[in-house]
Amino acid sequence: MPIRLPLFRKRVVELLSSTDETKVMHVSDTPESVYRFLNGLIERADPDYIIHTGDLADNIKLERRPELKPLYIGAVRKLTRILRNSGAELYIVPGNEDDPEVVREFFGDSVVGPGSIVEIEGTRFALGHTWMEVAGLDADFRLYGHSFKLIGRGLNGVLGVNFILLPSGKTYRVKYPGGTDFERGYKMWRGL
Repeated sequence: MPIRLPLFRKRVVELLSSTDETKVMHVSDTPESVYRFLNGLIERADPDYIIHTGDLADNIKLERRPELKPLYIGAVRKLTRILRNSGAELYIVPGNEDDPEVVREFFGDSVVGPGSIVEIEGTRFALGHTWMEVAGLDADFRLYGHSFKLIGRGLNGVLGVNFILLPSGKTYRVKYPGGTDFERGYKMWRGL
C-alpha cells in the first residue's frame, strides 16, 4: 500500500521528482516506524545520494539497553534493504545508539566517521551525528542529528528529511510522519 502524504509534502516530493539536479537526501535518528515512509519517499524522490547521520534504529536505545542488540540487528537489516535498494550512493555515520561493528557489517565502505568531509559534485558536506562534530568544519553544508539544535550552514536530520539539490544548493525539508518523536522516545521537543 503506497504512503499518503499531506498536500505540502506531496508538492515538495513532486518538485523533487521532477528536477534534473542531483539530489542528496539526509536523514537521522530513524525509528523503525518511519522505514516505510522513507522507502516511499525514496521511491518518489529518487535521490542520487543518501546520507544517514546516525541512530539507524532510534526506537532501540542500544547505548542504554545493550541486551536489545538482536532487535537492533533486525531493524538495521530492514533499513539496509531499503537504502541499498534505492540505488543511491550511501554515506552512513554511526550514532550513539548504534553498534559501529553492526553498522560496518551491513554498510561496509559506506560508513564514515563523525567529522568526515565528503565532496559531492564540488559541494563539501561535513557529516556527524551531533552538531558539535560538524560545527567548526569548513563545509558548504553541515549534516547532523541527535538533538533539535540548529547551527549555521547546518541541516538537522531530526527535524525532517532534508534534500539538497546540486549544483543550485537549494534545500527542502519533508517532515517525518506524526508520532516520530514519540517513537524516538522524546516526550516533548527539547532545545527550541
